[in-house]
Amino acid sequence: MADEPARDVIIDRPNRDKASSKATKATVILLLLASVGLMLIVAIGGWNALEGAKAILIAYMAIYLIIAFYTGRWNRGVLPLAAAFAIVLLIFAAIAGPEWFNRDKSGFTEPPISSNVLGLITLLIVPVQVLLIAFAMRGFQQEWNVEVERRSDGRRHDDDEFDSVPARA
Repeated sequence: MADEPARDVIIDRPNRDKASSKATKATVILLLLASVGLMLIVAIGGWNALEGAKAILIAYMAIYLIIAFYTGRWNRGVLPLAAAFAIVLLIFAAIAGPEWFNRDKSGFTEPPISSNVLGLITLLIVPVQVLLIAFAMRGFQQEWNVEVERRSDGRRHDDDEFDSVPARA
């Protein structure tokens, strides 16, 4: 065995070549970037009104951008993380959205963007997160991490074990 010449082994990832996997990856990245865009609008438009949520909002945007980067590199390990963060953001948005509409009373400062518009944008985050959860879990089920070793001559790498064993009738 030590005298055998080294064979070129190519690692193939067949599940990444499927159109459904590519579409899921693109959709997850698009939903992450759309979430960041919506959060950015809320952050810029309501900066003066966001009291304690500024750091959380900035952290969420950074985390979503990092997850989008790793999803673009076919890392399926971040997909459950994306779904978990989406669940928490969905809860935050569902609670905070109606509160923007309640800012029409006296004593509240009016943010640069109307609080009604910010409330609508915050509520738009909810369905985006539901879609993100669904597509992230679909991507996780597609098993992007499966690797198949094959030799440069086209045969699978593990076929060598059976080359010398005669077939039984």
